[in-house]
Amino acid sequence: MGDFNLALVIVAVVVSVLVLLVSFYLLINYQHPDDANQAYFPKLVVVLGLAVAAISILMLPADVANRQACRHAIYNGACNLTLPMKTLWLIVYIVDAVLVFLVIPFAMFYYEGDLDKSVGKRLKSALIWVFCSAFVCALCLGILYTLIGKVDFTVRHLSSSVQTFPSTWNQFSSGQPCISPLTKQCDAYVAPPSSETTWTMRTSFPEYIVALATIVGSVLFTIFGGVGIACLPLSLITAFVRRPKAVITRSQYIKEATEMAKKARELKKAAEALHQEERNGKKDRKWRKNVKSVEKELLLLEDDMKALEEMYPQGEKAETTWALTVLSYMGKLVLGVVGLIVSIAWVVHIVLYLLIDPPLSPFLNEIFIKLDSIWGLLGTAAFAFFCFYLLVAVIAGEMMLGLKLVFITIHPMKWGATLMNSFLFNVGLILLCSISVIQFCSTAFGYYAQATAAQEIFGHTLESLRGIKYLYKYNVFQYGFVAFAIITLFYYSCFGWRKKRHTGRFQLSS
Repeated sequence: MGDFNLALVIVAVVVSVLVLLVSFYLLINYQHPDDANQAYFPKLVVVLGLAVAAISILMLPADVANRQACRHAIYNGACNLTLPMKTLWLIVYIVDAVLVFLVIPFAMFYYEGDLDKSVGKRLKSALIWVFCSAFVCALCLGILYTLIGKVDFTVRHLSSSVQTFPSTWNQFSSGQPCISPLTKQCDAYVAPPSSETTWTMRTSFPEYIVALATIVGSVLFTIFGGVGIACLPLSLITAFVRRPKAVITRSQYIKEATEMAKKARELKKAAEALHQEERNGKKDRKWRKNVKSVEKELLLLEDDMKALEEMYPQGEKAETTWALTVLSYMGKLVLGVVGLIVSIAWVVHIVLYLLIDPPLSPFLNEIFIKLDSIWGLLGTAAFAFFCFYLLVAVIAGEMMLGLKLVFITIHPMKWGATLMNSFLFNVGLILLCSISVIQFCSTAFGYYAQATAAQEIFGHTLESLRGIKYLYKYNVFQYGFVAFAIITLFYYSCFGWRKKRHTGRFQLSS
């Protein structure tokens, strides 16, 4: 028992350090060259946010492993658990909520502030926006907690008569489990419906914050995750289908490059006009629509430029570059096929285990348990992979909807070309949805993650909280997730394979 506890603590420390190192690696390799050697505070927030999101995902496997410390106890309260997981869950998610609703908005407001203003004015403007947002959130949170911050547990009152203690146990069997020879079922099985009642108590304030943050994240997770789990593998497979088949000639390269230069000049002219309108205070609905159009066109132009560079590699190592391009598209095909298998497994598991009552099969739960029996961390690693896949699907869904819907801002994540505001936005989205991913996974893998602290928070408390318990009782988010996945599948099958075309239409104000 002691060796197991020590090993668990060591693994937790090592994994936390590795998560921080990976977060730094992602920041360094994804950041835009324009942000090099500056914007240190937003970068610190990005690293902290990525680390908190990754650790929160990994805490559920740690919670399952922590439960093994009491595997020989009759009940969990009969021994001391290695890690205080319930306390750790609340700490991580309070930090998560502070980052999402306070720190990240402040960093974005400051980073996106007018560069012509002084540092003091930018700080003042960001603080005012954050203070107003925090005041409104705190006011709503306080009112809701005061009025409906309670949980209603359905309980059954059981009672039994007193019987003489038996001298032998020979009389008991599967057909006769009770002391009285006239009773074939104990009182717990024959209790009348009138014995059922509701036990009401006020939940703790930290748990209530986690619950409301989970609701907000669940709405975003249902939409972006449902869309992303379908478009993520299909987009990778489509990229392979659209891959350049051969190197183009120099004349073709010059023709395409000239056309792109023309589009770039048009975009520059449109962007300058929009910037002038912003200075004149004309930031109306039409202006925002034009900004979104320019951003979309610029993103498509960057994709076209990258594709042109792939089709006409230059330099002394042109042949090597072309070979690497071919291999990269083959890698996308492999990742797309693997992702498609994982996406199908997720949807099938949700239908079999969550939407059908009673569940037809534990499905992935049994697979994780069997993997654990082969090697202790194999099931845990597979479980963590499925959870991380959902987070990646959320980002993919946000990117797809950002290109299609006007009211969603585009924040692309590109290797070596990600601006810090896009980094902050996506980290905030990951943090907000990570709470919902954990809740979703603790429910979807309830058989594998049973008797954990996460289930106590996200299962018993969240699903009994006044005002929102019916969303979980009737599986609203699970049905929505599957519905968005199916709709995206049909949409992508009909329209997603088509190459995105430039519109070139900017309704600039005169």
